[in-house]
Amino acid sequence: MDFRIGFGYDSHRLSEGLSLRLGGVDIVSDFGCVAHSDGDAVIHALCDALLGAAALGDIGTHFPDNDDAYKGIDSTLLLEKTVDLLHQQGWRVNNADITIVLERPKLATYKPLMQIRLAELMRVNTDVVSVKAKTNEKMGAIGRGEGVAVTAAVTVVREGDN
Repeated sequence: MDFRIGFGYDSHRLSEGLSLRLGGVDIVSDFGCVAHSDGDAVIHALCDALLGAAALGDIGTHFPDNDDAYKGIDSTLLLEKTVDLLHQQGWRVNNADITIVLERPKLATYKPLMQIRLAELMRVNTDVVSVKAKTNEKMGAIGRGEGVAVTAAVTVVREGDN
């Protein structure tokens, strides 16, 4: 059995009047992420972690932000395509641990919804997906409500001679 670890990171500026989507879940908020796609920093960090674990590059290699095909795209589609790429190489997701750093809004009620949605998209059980949320204790740009940052750590496994 081949076992690998991947780490992903993403961050986005926040701006009023945009929708906020994290982990494939729409969040009630007066502001959202400035991005080429829908700005789902959770899914972007997760894709990078998965691609890195399988040594398949990064999200920008597969879904470049200068390609109009990805302008405004629903990032859940990017995660589905990423999981498909891993499966084509014989990899499967073993677990995912995600940390969201965002001053507001509070995400306590959204974390279980994100866990369920991300598990569906990765085709795994919810008990192998962890979603945590932290504030930045009012320090720096994130603490001032100017942005969001997300880290994702994953493990993937490949069985047999693939």
